[in-house]
Amino acid sequence: MEVDDLFPVAETLQMLRLAEVEGGDIRLTEAGKRFATAPLDERKTLFQRHLLTYVALAAHIRRVLDERESHAAPKSRFLDELEDHMTPQAAEQTLDAAVGWGRYAEAFAYDDHRQMFSLENPS
Repeated sequence: MEVDDLFPVAETLQMLRLAEVEGGDIRLTEAGKRFATAPLDERKTLFQRHLLTYVALAAHIRRVLDERESHAAPKSRFLDELEDHMTPQAAEQTLDAAVGWGRYAEAFAYDDHRQMFSLENPS
C-alpha cells in the first residue's frame, strides 16, 4: 500500500474514533482493537455505533428514516442538502461513502435502482 493510499484510511479510522493519528504514527483505540479482533456481527455492531455517533451525515440519514412513517427517503433529499455546502461532485462522493458505510453497518439500506434509502433491505 502506498503512503498516499494510507492517508484516507487513517483519516477514516480517526473520524470513527477507531484509531488515533499523531506525529506520523497510527494507533488503534480500544474500540479499534475490539473491532480488529471481533467476529463479523460484533464488528458491524461496533461500526454502526461509531458511524451513527461520529459521522453526522450517517446519523442524519438514520434520523430522517426513523422519523418517517414509511422509513424511506429519496437520495435527492440528501444530495440537495449536501450541495448547499459543496460541489455536486463532492456531494455525490460524500453520499456514496455514507451509503457504503451505512450498508456495511446495517444502519440503513440503499436501493441503487430506486435511489431510495430505507430501514429495510432493498428487494
